[in-house]
Amino acid sequence: MTAQRTIRSFDDLGPLRRALADAAAREAREREQRREAERRARAERTLFQDAVGPVRPLPAHQADRRWPRTEPPEPLPFQRLQDEQAVLHELLSDEFDVTTLLDTDEALSYRRPGVDPDVVRRLRGGQWSIQRQLDLHGLRIDEAREALGAFIRESHRAGLRCLRVVHGKGLGSPGRAPVLKGRVLRWLVQKSEVLAFVQARPAEGGAGAVVLLLQPACDPHTHRCTST
Repeated sequence: MTAQRTIRSFDDLGPLRRALADAAAREAREREQRREAERRARAERTLFQDAVGPVRPLPAHQADRRWPRTEPPEPLPFQRLQDEQAVLHELLSDEFDVTTLLDTDEALSYRRPGVDPDVVRRLRGGQWSIQRQLDLHGLRIDEAREALGAFIRESHRAGLRCLRVVHGKGLGSPGRAPVLKGRVLRWLVQKSEVLAFVQARPAEGGAGAVVLLLQPACDPHTHRCTST
């Protein structure tokens, strides 16, 4: 009985030896993996030094130095620049000869080439409601030119069609001559937004004002224009 139990115990040592061998192999692999990880970590730590070369730490009195904060540049005022550029492009000439473009009937009128004469008749008859007006009384020539350009540009951008510009009859000017009237007519003819204009009816200022019709404003996204 004793001999039989001893042989059976020796037979049990095989699986144990295999288990110990497997454990030793795993431990060896783990040691190799740890050594490889340590080598990689050392290589990463020295990567910066290898790239830039030897470095020298800051002296103690500079170690806590705070560098000045860089302020971001101010944003560019694109809309203002565009408006100023538009003003430069609309420098209206006072030397422009408008007389050949005006119809001198019972009241002065103008229509851009290609515009139906009926537009002037309807404009003179008040078939368009005046949507906005500009009074140039008291302005110097340069101020009036700039004000008129901005007025037409902004009104056209807003989709307005019918405007009135009051230039005065010149009763308070030296020689009682209408200083602004002739200039306003010259400026209006040079504005591409203006389709036509007529002297205002007596109730709307008569010879001291003009009523003008603007081109339809088109939506830049849909390309649809306001109706006439």
